Amino acid sequence: MLSNIKITENEMKYMALLENMTGATIVDCIINEDEDTIIFAVKKGEVGLAVGRGGEKIKRFRRMTNKNVEIFEHIDDPEKFIRNALKPAKVKEIRLVDRVSGGRIAMVNVETKDKGIAIGRNGQNIKKIRFLANRYFGLDTIVIN
Repeated sequence: MLSNIKITENEMKYMALLENMTGATIVDCIINEDEDTIIFAVKKGEVGLAVGRGGEKIKRFRRMTNKNVEIFEHIDDPEKFIRNALKPAKVKEIRLVDRVSGGRIAMVNVETKDKGIAIGRNGQNIKKIRFLANRYFGLDTIVIN
């Protein structure tokens, strides 16, 4: 799944730095220059290791790099990945739908009160999750209902 992803030299440096600082297994890194943010995907079950108690490891990484950092748990199943990435929003149902014209989309039904959490301010949360779902699973989009 991750074999077709190209990682830049800069991304490799950030991955190595975070791995050395935390002991977590980093499986992917995306540098978002527009938001001055680095997004890491870590091996399933290692988010706590990457973040550290009280977030101390990530805070130290932020100070060293002067970048915002986001950590996602890498999960091989698209439904589980989306459900986990949308936390703390309560997901009722996820349906993967094949389009007649080709491609796949994810239809995600969340609790009405959690739509704002799922989408995020100015749509930032869902943009990142759509990008990652496309990168890892080839999903064309994610629709929040």
